[in-house]
Amino acid sequence: MPAHPDDVGLVTFGESMLRLSPPDYQRLEKTDTLDVHVAGAESNVAVAANRMGLSSLWTSKLPDSPLGRRVTNALHESGIETEVVWTEEGRQGVYYVEPGPAPRGTDVIYDRDDASVRTVTTEELPVDLVRSADAFYTSGITPALSETLRETTVELLAEASDDDTTTVFDVNYRSKLWSPDEARRGIEPFFEHLDVFVVAERDAEIVFDATGSAEDAARHFATEHGISTVIVTRGEDGSLAVHEGDTFESPAYETATVDAVGSGDAFVGGFLAEYVRGADVGSCLEFGNATAALKRTVPGDMAFVTRDEVTRLVESDTSSIDR
Repeated sequence: MPAHPDDVGLVTFGESMLRLSPPDYQRLEKTDTLDVHVAGAESNVAVAANRMGLSSLWTSKLPDSPLGRRVTNALHESGIETEVVWTEEGRQGVYYVEPGPAPRGTDVIYDRDDASVRTVTTEELPVDLVRSADAFYTSGITPALSETLRETTVELLAEASDDDTTTVFDVNYRSKLWSPDEARRGIEPFFEHLDVFVVAERDAEIVFDATGSAEDAARHFATEHGISTVIVTRGEDGSLAVHEGDTFESPAYETATVDAVGSGDAFVGGFLAEYVRGADVGSCLEFGNATAALKRTVPGDMAFVTRDEVTRLVESDTSSIDR
């Protein structure tokens, strides 16, 4: 097991999968080849934040197999550290993405039953690194996978919160994993431990019945649960945050899209890289939006873009609104 630096800025926890996609917009039922990428919300966030200058580590449980090692090899090549529980139990989760231009759209098929990560407990994970990090991130995909993971998630958030690590949670609702009611009940125990809460505008409505404006939703979560920073992402309409009572907005950047998958994770990674550095929240939103826009220009789930590219995009269009 490699030695890890004591000053890891961001620790993320969750499942990473192998993403298999037919090239050139082919159909899965017709293709002879599949492109392989490593993908997972938490590892995507770690990669994006790391490339923006925030040292990052991803932790999880993987099968001790060539497929499990394919995951860590890709993450190490991306520049992040990993702390993995290797096991003979379970399997490597896989999902298939069939990209399709309009009007066909993109189809996703999951094959993640019995994934090794479903059984991981807090006792198996590097809690000391979680406690000592500047920030800890996980998403709603992780607790949706099993009851064990729901318990592990809340325990890690509590450990991080008790040691003044900034705790970050992104709803990342997936209807193929749990119903809105299951998601709401599963997420509610996390709120008391959160410093930063991220939710897509559509997820706020689907999971939490938030029918007002994005700002109304953000203020509700902030006041109801005492969360310092609430971010509502709005796709083509950019992002909004309520931070300690103040509202910040930043429009999205126009971009040609090669691959949109993972752009939300890129936003969070870019945002956190600036947030941990102490930048004002308006600037953090701009940086997150720019990171997401640039991610859409590269294939795969990970944001293989540079800080210089993001900075140039931000400086080319000062678009944040501070109210």
